[in-house]
Amino acid sequence: MSAKTFFCIDAHTCGNPVRLVAGGGPVLEGRNMSEKRQHFLREYDWIRKGLMFEPRGHDMMSGSILYPPHDPANDVAVLFIETSGCLPMCGHGTIGTITIAIEHGLIQPKTPGIVRMEAPAGLVLISYVQEGNKVKSVKLINVPSYLAAEGIEAECPDLGVLKMDVAYGGNFYAIVDVQENFPGLEHFKAEQLIGWARVLRQRINEKYSFVHPNDPTINGLSHIEWTGAVIDPTSSARNAVFYGDKAIDRSPCGTGTSARMAQWAAKGKLKKGDRFVHESIIGSKFIGTVEDYATVGNYAAIIPGIEGWAKVYGLNTITIDPDDDPYAHGFQVI
Repeated sequence: MSAKTFFCIDAHTCGNPVRLVAGGGPVLEGRNMSEKRQHFLREYDWIRKGLMFEPRGHDMMSGSILYPPHDPANDVAVLFIETSGCLPMCGHGTIGTITIAIEHGLIQPKTPGIVRMEAPAGLVLISYVQEGNKVKSVKLINVPSYLAAEGIEAECPDLGVLKMDVAYGGNFYAIVDVQENFPGLEHFKAEQLIGWARVLRQRINEKYSFVHPNDPTINGLSHIEWTGAVIDPTSSARNAVFYGDKAIDRSPCGTGTSARMAQWAAKGKLKKGDRFVHESIIGSKFIGTVEDYATVGNYAAIIPGIEGWAKVYGLNTITIDPDDDPYAHGFQVI
């Protein structure tokens, strides 16, 4: 394999990184982004590892690759890549990707202020506020989100048995609410949550199965969502989302916020039109809304809205040369 060069634009969404591959992404086969995701996983996952893992990335790195839309009514298609894998959907990644793409002229929306984005998980409708050459905020209308399971149990190191709900917001999340064996994320260090979550996720996936009713390629529990007391008393809730093998999301997590709103809505704590202010581990916020109701298979679902902001901070030309660099395809130190 010869050296490959990728032109990337780096940003962060409320603290969590987004590396948009603006040039050098592979040509993928498929009638939609779900099929192209499968092609990428079969043949090009080395690109994800090379750009996301060390030494070119880091434990929290997350990114995206732009593609032409499959439906001419839409504006863009996006593939999401991060240390945890090639995701069906990424909320913070969408906010960062759209901010980068608009500010750098990578997409030309058919309707100014509106982007119709194809993701592997489905169509995502996006609005953005632009002032001059800067995008000030992005709001996405996410894929239908639902509560998949209630009160499942798994043994957590040090803490003991934990009860969790599992919800889908573009990815599957085990939500650890405050309970007898878990007083809240604010009582623990991030490294403790990371170590516990890695084991907890493995044990949940060994014991339970989660598959999207409409797309069997979306399966398995990928994220653990720890909850706890808010920093700002005007916020609705706070979370620390574990992904990959060592990462805690610095943003409030868009698909995680969607999953948690779906959980709350299923329990009667949120209804259509309600506002849900979600804090991250560092205190940054997404504004969530219940836009509408839906169904996914036999599940009652919501259509979540997620609003946040992103900041572009760098241009990056990255070369992956397996003939010269023994670490061309990246590594992780766990």
